[in-house]
This record gives sequence, structure tokens and C-alpha cells, in this order.
Amino acid sequence: MEKIIILDFGSQYTQLIARVVREFNVFCEIIPFNQAIIFDSQLKGIILSGSPCSVNEVNAPQVDIRSIANKVPVLGICYGAQLTAKQFGGLVEKSNKREYGRTNFITSNKDPLLSNLDNITQVWMSHSDSIKKLPEDFTLLGHTDNIPVAAFKSNIQDSCPIYGLQFHPEVYHSTQGKMILRNFLVDLCNCTQTWTSAHFITDCIENLKKQIGDKKVVMGLSGGVDSTVAATLIHKAIGDNLYGIFIDNGLLRKNEFEEVLKDYKKIGLNVSGINAREFFYKKLAGKTLPEEKRKTIGNAFIEIFDQEAHKITDVHFLGQGTIYPDVIESASVHGPSATIKSHHNVGGLPDKMKLKLIEPLRTLFKDEVRRIGKELEISSDLLNRHPFPGPGLGIRIIGDVTEEKVQLLQEADDVFINLLKKRDLYKNVWQAGAMLLPVKSVGVMGDERTYEFTLALRAVTSVDGMTADWAHLPYDFLAEVSNEIINHVRGINRVVYDISSKPPATIEWE
Repeated sequence: MEKIIILDFGSQYTQLIARVVREFNVFCEIIPFNQAIIFDSQLKGIILSGSPCSVNEVNAPQVDIRSIANKVPVLGICYGAQLTAKQFGGLVEKSNKREYGRTNFITSNKDPLLSNLDNITQVWMSHSDSIKKLPEDFTLLGHTDNIPVAAFKSNIQDSCPIYGLQFHPEVYHSTQGKMILRNFLVDLCNCTQTWTSAHFITDCIENLKKQIGDKKVVMGLSGGVDSTVAATLIHKAIGDNLYGIFIDNGLLRKNEFEEVLKDYKKIGLNVSGINAREFFYKKLAGKTLPEEKRKTIGNAFIEIFDQEAHKITDVHFLGQGTIYPDVIESASVHGPSATIKSHHNVGGLPDKMKLKLIEPLRTLFKDEVRRIGKELEISSDLLNRHPFPGPGLGIRIIGDVTEEKVQLLQEADDVFINLLKKRDLYKNVWQAGAMLLPVKSVGVMGDERTYEFTLALRAVTSVDGMTADWAHLPYDFLAEVSNEIINHVRGINRVVYDISSKPPATIEWE
């Protein structure tokens, strides 16, 4: 399978480069800049990402661009372009002012990289250094009103093409940026654009058959998109030798346990449903801190999963729904980032159970997982479900968790989600849910005074959850939701709407 490699120097846009490349049906991988590159017949080109670093820093990240270009075409973006210019003898200096945001890229050069581009086109800049002088044997392809070098190419003999762009073609604000990337992939790297959902499924199932053989796989399922699509692929490869375990931790949405089991039955998956609600409630008793609750829920899951998995004899593999953002984030260029919140995963389980991991989706982004699921004919209701946190309602109940609070939140959340669907707003929102706050306030219902809980509604728009904006839901809709909850969910007498974006807030409150 032909592929493009993106060398990551730490840019916030690196994943976006990969997403655009894959939109053109070309497979790509992101690897840290300091990881060894395997050059084989499948590798068609390399893209150098941006970076928060300056190429003039003493410990600036480096790669040998000349040796790479001896084998495959290279495209440097922002820092990648500056690093290219400097390594070949150009001059890179601090700009008079940091250039950030939209600007016009001006070119009259009809180089293959800029084929079908307008002479003036909007691009997105994000840099504090600028290329002041190009190396010898390099040609200027374009500039902006503020910087003399916005795009260039090499003319070095016996070398593959080397290109540099000071701007970011991968972002939405570069209006013809995708065309530039398409030209690099197709016209300069000669990619055939054959990486499709159907192609992935065929290859994946074949590889799973070879990898697993007649052995058994055990897998914890959540009812979410990732684990369901991963399980379906494994099931198509080995049938009922996949043993799914779906644990009801008592923190799922209303009726979710029963509904998800029905969905799995329709798909034909071999899944056992385990009611462990009381076990989780006991473990959570008295726990109020977010990280404490997350770890308690994660450890309880591992305990129940391990117990149930040991009932299955002769298991060799553990299936997981790991997707590509998880893989990228665990291979950070600049080392592990600060823990904002721990993620609910089967941490430590493979070592404990001596199982080999099976992760069929580890090369895919979330939107690609959904396309694979659609190709596998998984129901759209399941595929289009909003993301739901592993710890479930346990981190949407602020403070201590009790069975009574869970039931209260389930009812209120059910009203919110069902009205989103009824008013045809669900598909416009990336994630939505309700938070039960540890705040009571006075209210009046009929002639009675009440003193009940406050509920916060949360709805965001996003592409992949890494950044998010609060969803601008209609006022009349929010009024309807508030009215329905207060009138029908006894125990809540006040509803508020969260209008915080990520960053600085997170999507979940805990």
C-alpha cells in the first residue's frame, strides 16, 4: 500500500495535514521527526510539519532533508520550509512582527505544485521567523505583502523535488490549500489514490485472519462507534471466536445497556452483557474528586472485565478500539504532556492477562471509522451516536456519585438528547449531555417552595474533539428543554446552558 509520511515537529496542525492527505484517498502516517524512516517502494513522499520551535534555537529539531530528498519528494510546511531553507544555505531570521492569520499569497509561477491556483489566493500564516534569503539552486514560487518568500522549490540535480510553503495549506482558511496538497500527492509523488474504505476493510480482514488464525479474542465493548466497528471487523475475520464483554457500570444513559445489546445482536456479534451496577456504586461511594472517580471507574472496569474474561478458556488476544489520535498523542514529539484528565481505557490489562493486542482501527481518524462502519452496513443510529465518556455519567455528576443521582441525571439527559433528535438538531452537534451540579437553589412550583438540584446542559460543535465551540442552539429550543426537564424530572428546578469553548474549558466538566 502506497503511503506518505508526515514528520511531526510538534505543530498543532499536524493531524490536520494527515486528514487532508487521506481525503485524497492516499494513506499516510505521522511519525516523530526523530524516528527512523523506512524507505521502501511503498513510500511515495514526505511532508515536514510546522513546529512551535525556531530553526535558530540551539536544540531545534532536525532531520537530514538532503538525504530524504535523494529518495522521495519533500514538502516542508512552515517550520519544515524554514528548516529546508536553512539546511541548504538560506537565511532564516526573526520577523519584525509575528504573522498570524489570513493573508494573500501572490504567485505568477505555474509550477506543478501550484497548478490550477489563482494568482492571488487566501492562505493562513502562523510564524515568527521568516525566510529572508533562499539558498542557491532554489526558485521563488510566491510571496505575500509582508514576506518575500512564501513558497519555493529546489533545482538541485540528482534530487527529488523539494518544496517549501511558509503558510499552512492544510487549514480551512487557506482557500486553495487542499489543491496544493493534491498537486504534491498526485502530480509530484505519483500517488494513485486507491486507499478507500472498501480497500481498507478487505486488507484489514485478511490481515486479521493471518494474525489471529483459529485463536480466541476477548474484547470489552462500550456501545460506542470505535469499539463497535473494531469488533465488527474482528468478527468478520474470525466469527464467534471473538468474545465481546459489555459491562453495565451503572453510569450509562437511560436504557442504553438494553438498547446496545440489541444492536450487537442485530450485527451478529457474540457479546455477553454484565450487570455490575451495584459493584461500581459501592466502589464510588464517598469519591468526589474527578481523577479519583475516573481511576476508580477504570480500575473497577478492569476488575470486572478480568473476572469475566477468565471464564473464557484459551484466549490469546485482546481486542481494542484504539484510533489514530490515541496513537499520535502517546508518541508526543516533546515528551508526555501534562495530564488534563486520565482517559478510561484498559490500562495495564494486556500485561496482567498476558494477551497480545489486536487494534484494527489504530491507523484511522474518527470520521474514517464512521465511513468504515457505513461500508460495513452498521446502523446509522449507532454510527452517528455522539461520543460518550468511558466513565459515563460518573464524571457528569459533579461531586459524589449515588444511584439516586444517576437516575435523576439519566432522566434529564434523556429529555435533552431526545429533544435534540426530535427537533433535528442532534446531527448538527458533535457531543451533547447534561451535568448534575452539586448546587441546590430555591424554586416555586405551583404554590410550593422547592429546594432542588441545578442541571447544566452542554452541547459543542467540533471535528475531532481536540478543539470545540459551544453549539449555538436556538433560544426557543433551550426554553423547551428547560421546561420539559423542570416539569417532568422531580429533583431539578433550575437549568443552565454552558457557553464555554475548548480551550480553555474541556468538553466534559470532570
